[in-house]
Amino acid sequence: MLDQLQSLSNSAGLIACAAAIGASWVASIASPNCSFDKLTGARADTHVRELLYRTSTPIAGLMLASGALFVLATSWVAGAVALLSAFGFFATRMMLAPKTGKNPKGVRTQRKDQRGYSVMLSLIFTLAAVIAAVLGVFRV
Repeated sequence: MLDQLQSLSNSAGLIACAAAIGASWVASIASPNCSFDKLTGARADTHVRELLYRTSTPIAGLMLASGALFVLATSWVAGAVALLSAFGFFATRMMLAPKTGKNPKGVRTQRKDQRGYSVMLSLIFTLAAVIAAVLGVFRV
């Protein structure tokens, strides 16, 4: 009975991890390519920042669920890597939080750099999610 529960939770963890990997790939690679092909530069930049901001929380939730399921399946390392990846996706959301208030005089906000760093973070933690999935396959 316990072996079946561990097997089921490991499989569900792999499914959640794969869904997060796919969503992250679409949000950080596929959609920005289409946006910069079809929109003007400023609109595409705004679209990509908003897309990453809106999708990072569900992706982080999927990775949190995946980590919990891996831990339940006693895949300890896969669970730890998945939980680290969940934190990384949520950190991406915090980086892209909408600006409140005005900047002090003479201070400028680099929104393009912010987009670049958030895409980079998203891709790094997508790689961490892939590593978690591979570790989950081998039940490590």
